[in-house]
Amino acid sequence: MMMTITFDFTNYDLSAVGSTHGLNRSEVLTEYQAPMYQHITELFAKRHTEGAWVKWLNAGNQPELAQELMTYAKAQHGKYDDLIILGIGGSSLGGLALLKALLHPFWNNLSTEARKGYPRFHFVDNVEGDTINGLLDVVNLKRTLVNVVSKSGTTAETMSVFMLLKERLEAVLKQPATQLKDHLVFTTDLNKGILRELATTLEVTTFEVPDDVGGRFSVFSAVGMLPAALCGLDVAEFQKGIQAYETVASNPNLAQNPVAQNALYQMLFCQAGKPISVLMPYSTKLAFVADWYVQLWAESLGKAENLKGETVNVGATPLKAVGATDQHSQVQLYNEGPFDKVFTFITVETPDAELMIPDSLPEVPALGYLANQSFHKLLSCEFMATKASLKRNQRPSCTISMPKLDVFHFAQLLYAIEVQTALAGAFLGIDPFNQPGVELGKKYTHALMGSQGYEHLINEAMGV
Repeated sequence: MMMTITFDFTNYDLSAVGSTHGLNRSEVLTEYQAPMYQHITELFAKRHTEGAWVKWLNAGNQPELAQELMTYAKAQHGKYDDLIILGIGGSSLGGLALLKALLHPFWNNLSTEARKGYPRFHFVDNVEGDTINGLLDVVNLKRTLVNVVSKSGTTAETMSVFMLLKERLEAVLKQPATQLKDHLVFTTDLNKGILRELATTLEVTTFEVPDDVGGRFSVFSAVGMLPAALCGLDVAEFQKGIQAYETVASNPNLAQNPVAQNALYQMLFCQAGKPISVLMPYSTKLAFVADWYVQLWAESLGKAENLKGETVNVGATPLKAVGATDQHSQVQLYNEGPFDKVFTFITVETPDAELMIPDSLPEVPALGYLANQSFHKLLSCEFMATKASLKRNQRPSCTISMPKLDVFHFAQLLYAIEVQTALAGAFLGIDPFNQPGVELGKKYTHALMGSQGYEHLINEAMGV
């Protein structure tokens, strides 16, 4: 049986960080067993309810989707040198996190042969003209596939770049009516929206953004799995990883469910004056998981109203860091600044390959302790040192350990964080699946850009 990810909550406990800043975990587990049992069972029951926006919980049991994506990806293999993904927020962060974590760290610099014919990947998630021009300077559009990801097809950032790429593709292909469709694939609503209409008109292949899966929870839908498949990753293996961990994440016994425990502990710390949640993977390859987490945690938990319609203005502020890099930029604050943070570390127990530090400077005795040691050991020691220093300074932390950084365990990591976020929202009594604060900004952007139907918001958007 393959191992799963594990959680270590030792340094959350008052026995580790003191009674002022720690939790009495045994008492917490007893006190909150009943309400967390209810939250867990209700959450997992909702995946069978139409329109519940939690069908991402079914991500581990979609063999038809895996087969469909892998079949399409196999048919495209070798046709393209570059894959451009147009999306923003939940339409890009999950896919970017998984490709950065699971492919070669310098994938885009490898030769076609080293990539085994799979394309380089480029996520365009902003509308800065200089960056878009820079991308067009380095890709050959005749050998490029563009994946447009938008449920509605009205996302300004995504559709503006698509409008540009469509024009450029038509210019280089010369016969847009017959060839444009071969360079496009849409991930969008199954039945409605601008992209759905364009797909019909242009005869473009499409994959579905499910109605009951929100963007920031969509990484295991076609939103994240299509780029994964096109770059050679096995979608079925993602699903196997989730299946292997689902019984843990759905266990209604709080003492046996580390995902629910972390949701509860984090929210108790938040209510006790530690509203900043730092996610710090000790892996450069996992750096974009922290970016993905920031959106998931912030958009899901930052809410003005609770489920009763009462004004509560709750939320935990996510902060990203990467070890060991940020030991030299943030840990001073973490150790000696305000007691307003709780930390989650992510570690990888077994590297893909051991790399040794040679004894190449024997004339420098001060560096002798590094010689003939592995880089993995050095990174592990850096992690343990940071964790120990936080403990000594009474800063609570937990550690998520991955046996190996592969598709199977990576799927478990993201799935666990998704479930944790949903349960944290349930504990706070808010809806973790809406985003009214984001929608207002979208409306203001439409008004400022002159979109019809938003004229009444222009003065507000301009601050008049």
